[in-house]
Amino acid sequence: MDDLLGKNGLIKNLIKNLTEKILKQELTEYLRYERHSPNNSNNSRNGYTSKRVKSNIGEIDIEIPRDRNSEFEPILIPKHKRELGSLGEKIISMYGKGMSVREINEHLEDIYGIKLSGASISRITEMVIEEVREWQNRPLESVYVIVYFDAIYYKVKEEGMIVNKAVYTCLGIDKEGEKDLLGMWVGESESAKFWLKVITELKNRGVRDILIACVDGLSGLEQAINSVYPETKIQLCVIHQIRNSLKYISYKDKKEFMKDLKGVYRGISREEGMRRLEEMEEKWGNRYGVVIRSWKEKWDRLSVYFDYSPEIRKLIYTTNILEGLHRAFRKYTKSKSIFPNNDSLLKSLYLAYGNLSKRWTQKVRDWVSIKNQLVIEFGDRLEPEI
Repeated sequence: MDDLLGKNGLIKNLIKNLTEKILKQELTEYLRYERHSPNNSNNSRNGYTSKRVKSNIGEIDIEIPRDRNSEFEPILIPKHKRELGSLGEKIISMYGKGMSVREINEHLEDIYGIKLSGASISRITEMVIEEVREWQNRPLESVYVIVYFDAIYYKVKEEGMIVNKAVYTCLGIDKEGEKDLLGMWVGESESAKFWLKVITELKNRGVRDILIACVDGLSGLEQAINSVYPETKIQLCVIHQIRNSLKYISYKDKKEFMKDLKGVYRGISREEGMRRLEEMEEKWGNRYGVVIRSWKEKWDRLSVYFDYSPEIRKLIYTTNILEGLHRAFRKYTKSKSIFPNNDSLLKSLYLAYGNLSKRWTQKVRDWVSIKNQLVIEFGDRLEPEI
């Protein structure tokens, strides 16, 4: 038995040799040149890293090949993982990294010598949707200091047609400064009515209070938030407002206009920002009155961040933290231009989020200082939760 399953037994050596062979082939596929062949890329092999992994028959020491640029991420044994999992887990991992069913099938056949039907691979990935539903319905924290609301669009097949669907996303920062994606909901084009449904669901999942909400300026979204959380401060995204404004500015005026506009949103106080805005109205009002009026009409909601310290201002004046997540989603799903249904879209985004969250800096910097300021500002809305 020891000869078969022991530390240096036949089975462990067989698994070790096969695993290392597969990993070497993965690296060859990644680098796109065979060992000892001419290499025209800016990357190359760079030795091995030893890793002890767990398997069904105990721990095995594996030599993981490395590349010089440290960019290679094995699928068989992912970075930061120490388990030699099942084939199903590998398929789910590949799916989560944006590979299509066809690409997964080709990968399995080329590297592992395994050929599965598209239906078999789809059945394996279907296991994820139950996990998505559990995650989507999990209880949430009672208080979130900041919640960012925004939507991202994808093409989805529906009743034989290809339609644009909005994926509504909410990213929260809790009282400990930890970031958490609260949920993802697929609906028609972004609307305040659907947002109300999303916000009501957050309430039903245990969110008693949101101190500050950061939104992109969709008409009706602020009312939807305040109908469920009447005390929530709402900050319109300044970056969205700037982008929308520049659509109406002539190319030859953009540089000078932006220089003046920076004096508005980078001012020391709300009052100084308004004074700069009135100066802009005198200078640019005849040519770009519609832009100036938009800023003045929305100023109460655009300038909420002036009420807080520079540390808090950086967190709330834009929804860029959520847009960054959306950009990463697009990177993971770029090979899938059209999704067959809503569940397929949610599966891909959920698995992408699982990969992304491992590399997130979960804690907001200088949170202790920020938290003390928030306690002073919001009093017993936050203090009982400490």
